[in-house]
Amino acid sequence: MRIGAVPAMLNPLYTERELEYQINDAEAKMAITLDLLLPRMQTLKTKTGIGPIVTCHINDYLPFPKKQLFPYAKKGMYRKIDPQPEVFEFMDLIQGYPDTPVRNEAQWDGIAVLLYTGGTTGVSKGVMLTQSNLSSNVQQFAAGFHDVKVGQGLMFIFPFFHSAGHLCMHLSLWMGLEDVLIPRPEPPILAELIKSAKPTFIGAVPTIYVGLLALEKFRKMDLSFIGGFVSGAAPLPIEIIEQLKRLTGSSMLEVYGLTETTPVVTATPWRGKIKVGTVGVPVCNTDMKIVDVETGEKEMPPGEAGELCFKGPQVMKGYYKKPEETAMVLKDGWLYTGDIGVMDEDGYLSIVDRKKDVIIAGGFNVYPMEIDEILFEHPKVFEACTIGVPDSYRGETVKAYIVVKPGQTLTAEEITAFCKERMSPYKVPKLIEFIDELPKSAVGKILRRELRDLDKKKRETHQA
Repeated sequence: MRIGAVPAMLNPLYTERELEYQINDAEAKMAITLDLLLPRMQTLKTKTGIGPIVTCHINDYLPFPKKQLFPYAKKGMYRKIDPQPEVFEFMDLIQGYPDTPVRNEAQWDGIAVLLYTGGTTGVSKGVMLTQSNLSSNVQQFAAGFHDVKVGQGLMFIFPFFHSAGHLCMHLSLWMGLEDVLIPRPEPPILAELIKSAKPTFIGAVPTIYVGLLALEKFRKMDLSFIGGFVSGAAPLPIEIIEQLKRLTGSSMLEVYGLTETTPVVTATPWRGKIKVGTVGVPVCNTDMKIVDVETGEKEMPPGEAGELCFKGPQVMKGYYKKPEETAMVLKDGWLYTGDIGVMDEDGYLSIVDRKKDVIIAGGFNVYPMEIDEILFEHPKVFEACTIGVPDSYRGETVKAYIVVKPGQTLTAEEITAFCKERMSPYKVPKLIEFIDELPKSAVGKILRRELRDLDKKKRETHQA
């Protein structure tokens, strides 16, 4: 970034087809990758404009003798790189040049990074974030942590190709924090790492917290060293907030944001007034308005739902090579998020749903997130996700996918009875399907779109 080059961060879990699309879309000329992924990158090199490939080893910066023993102790995590054209090892390049600082070619309003949207709503797009965007959002987020001290540990369970992980990386540098890196975001591994690293702050998506709390080992740990939690990407069930509070006595900072906003635009005030079920208020230097869904022009008063719009220094420059898509969401400096929200009389924001996810059943608007929250209150439900499916009579009807807690049994009739006591009749799921696992993104966000695709395939198979 200092030399003016633009990194395009890629998700290694993507399919070859997805990676090929993003590499070509970004017009990448060079790849920097882990040694284990070299064969994959060499295949992609033949289908893209990639030239040189720089490989890195996990043990590059380990101290003696761990660095020397690593290839033998962790054979599945190390790959020897044989000499070959246009393939270089990172440490060889570093050691071959003087350590004098390079000239700073970065421009304040120039593109600093391309972060691709997760594709949860369709084909991923390259979000152009500027140096100004990155610097501004780090300072906006840091401004909320009044009592953070240099050297404290920060464990944000997000990969660096995700906007939240990217923010965490820069936040640690800005605030002088120790960034605890995660090998694999699996609850048993995380529990051990939390025990050994003792981070002061932990940030994750709700599914990570659900998984940790399901572990008896985690619930019995001494967690007094934790000073606070951060949650984002999806609403955090009240039950989870209360459990974490009982275990640690620490507060939960709920944030809301998008890749297009670098990502944070709202947050609950740190050690301030907490309103459960909200994602706080706009961070400093950020304007927010809520407009009607139909025209996008009428501003909605407190208490009424509408599309969320934001203006601030963290709002993206646009989508790379996609002027039409950019014009659809950026209007007069305002980013139209496509999310539905409600602001209360104190300015606290509650996320209702994605505009595209709203179910219109018999003329009524049904918000899936609201149903998910209620389903999660059932003592036997581990995870739940609601979608709208076609219905010849109602237009759409409500279908719930449910993961049952280990060792428990649950019936559709029990779920229906539970819902009827807690919501209006038109919101009660008419279809209920039990599933072993919900589809999730690389950061653990439940992919509602994939459930819609799954239901569509089942209906098409049944009709055939």
